[in-house]
Amino acid sequence: MSDVHPVSNHVKAGEQQDHEHPKHELSYHAKRVYAIRELLLEKGVLTQEDIQRQMDYQEARSPANGARLVARAWVEPDFKARLIADPKAACAEMGIDATSLNEFVVLENTEKVRYLVVCTLCSCYPRPILGRPPDWYKSLNYRSRAVIDPRGVIREFGQEVADDVEVRVHDSTADMRYLVLPQRPAGTEGMSVKELEKLVTRDSMIGIVDALPAVPSL
Repeated sequence: MSDVHPVSNHVKAGEQQDHEHPKHELSYHAKRVYAIRELLLEKGVLTQEDIQRQMDYQEARSPANGARLVARAWVEPDFKARLIADPKAACAEMGIDATSLNEFVVLENTEKVRYLVVCTLCSCYPRPILGRPPDWYKSLNYRSRAVIDPRGVIREFGQEVADDVEVRVHDSTADMRYLVLPQRPAGTEGMSVKELEKLVTRDSMIGIVDALPAVPSL
């Protein structure tokens, strides 16, 4: 999938760029947002503290939340059962606010079944758990092909799915959001929860790849 993986160009240390950096001129819509913000502050509808509090809340929403849930589920069978039975309650137990999600479902990968999450209409996504969706998740290419050829899409992310493993695609909506519970990597029995969290990636909780191995491949 040529437009699935975002590409970034980096300048090596010591190299010089011949072009000038573009000036950051605010767009029309950005100017409107700032004008509305200033008006709300002036009228006392909002305070600067209110704005900062909301910014802090948005920043706190990241894949680290999902990694905490997955890692604990790997080591505590009772918690995993609660996470699958009532995901929002399990999130609250971990201090994660998932109340903004109408319906939230956890899909557990097994030896014979693996799940892949997509939003074919736009980019519905469990933001309180995973933060902002990646660009490839919002692309038309992924949204259309994930349903038609999920194995092919997974392969393009570097993951091979055995023929005897069923791939089930779940389509997110404004009312329904999903989190994939990836399988625990082999050889991680002696690892702590904090160590396990580092193996849980955003993409593994979307289902496009597995969690990271205990020992990186050479």
